[in-house]
Amino acid sequence: MSTAHALSPATGREYEAFPNVEARNGLQERIEIPLMLRALGLEKGGRILEVGCGRGIAFRVFAERLTPRALVGVDVDPMLVALAEERVRRVGIAARVIHGDVRALPLPAESFDLVVDFGTCYHVTGGEEGAVAALREIGRVLRPGGLFVHETPIAQHLAHPVRSFLRSLPWADAPWFERDRAAVLWAARRKRSDGR
Repeated sequence: MSTAHALSPATGREYEAFPNVEARNGLQERIEIPLMLRALGLEKGGRILEVGCGRGIAFRVFAERLTPRALVGVDVDPMLVALAEERVRRVGIAARVIHGDVRALPLPAESFDLVVDFGTCYHVTGGEEGAVAALREIGRVLRPGGLFVHETPIAQHLAHPVRSFLRSLPWADAPWFERDRAAVLWAARRKRSDGR
């Protein structure tokens, strides 16, 4: 699959998926994700959501290293959801994959301890307004005090120099998140305990 187009369930608008690069998938699974977990010192045993889970590359690493109570992935592309479901079955991971848009997550409020994003919020349809909607939804499904782990602009520009040009996340419009920790390519923000 080189490039795919899908309709967002939330908006009905089309977006262009990133191409599947097996070498990149392998590097992400074997090197990038383990380094991120170690660099940020993420806690074990929580309820984890990956937004924009794509083909489910991160699931095995999350399952093995974080031993989550629950592991859920959401993606807007039904073809990628099917591939992620197949991966989950093939490697025997207890994970649930849902077709949905990060800007309108089909999940209950405060149901996750950790939300992970490998760049989805940088690339949602709708520019800054779309990114704010995504951050609002992530804040809604994250419990107070929970962590949102995301790529930094540096990671985005290294991975997708053209598509990421001049893109950043609108943190000023997401006051419910506070900076928690960072490790050059990844950062974590904590949802404020007061829920604001």
